[in-house]
Amino acid sequence: MNQPPADDPLARLRATTQARIGLGRAGHAMPTRACLDFDLGHARARDAVWTPLDTDAVTAQVAGWPVFIVHSRAPDRATYLRRPDLGRELAEEVDLPSGGPFDLSIIIGDGLSSRAAQAHGAALALDLCHRLPGWSLAPLVLAQQARVALGDPIAAAMGARFALMLIGERPGLSAADSLGAYLTIDPRPGRMDSERNCVSNIRPPHGLSIAQAGEKLAWLLTEARRIGATGIALKDAAPTKDRPHVHHQSHAADPARPVAGQAVAGGDGDGGPFPS
Repeated sequence: MNQPPADDPLARLRATTQARIGLGRAGHAMPTRACLDFDLGHARARDAVWTPLDTDAVTAQVAGWPVFIVHSRAPDRATYLRRPDLGRELAEEVDLPSGGPFDLSIIIGDGLSSRAAQAHGAALALDLCHRLPGWSLAPLVLAQQARVALGDPIAAAMGARFALMLIGERPGLSAADSLGAYLTIDPRPGRMDSERNCVSNIRPPHGLSIAQAGEKLAWLLTEARRIGATGIALKDAAPTKDRPHVHHQSHAADPARPVAGQAVAGGDGDGGPFPS
């Protein structure tokens, strides 16, 4: 059969998730529709990785905010994928103005999904501007062939106390536009992933909304400035609908793997929230 029956008991479950469940079968194989959906998801994931970030489109979305465009040491996409280390270092010809000190430098990096960076990066950056009154923000930086750690030398050169890298996460077969946000205090080359906090799965309407991500990040930034630390020292205790009154405390993060969208310490440094 090409489609599940009308009385399929898994129909309600499928309606709540993009995961591929209860696909059915046609003889000894999957139905044609399921095969085509799989091929479409694979094509979208490949496009997310290989399509260049449209810096002009992102710049237009933040009209009035000074923008600088930088590039990592990876000269092209193929090299970027083979040499993650080059994506963590600024190209030698990059010259960023200091102009600091600033409280925060926001960097939008293509990462492993330029689609995510282009779709959600500018909106989240603008949302944070409104949530951080009194914070001095450095010019926005758009980073090409970027890994998470590229935000460290960028923010250091700008004279910023905090670096916030908004970067495309590794695409999956059901999510090719997921954005991750990585927060680091006192950024400089050599920072470890355990010194960062990550908010992942920012991809409205299926993941965190821009407002939800902005609220969580604003809380983390404010708390990080209060305690003078990020990473495992910064506990995500931001109030939510389920826990409106939370005692603010900062200690080592729980070792258990969190649910999508939860702020965690570290990350794989390659545009995804967890190592494979």
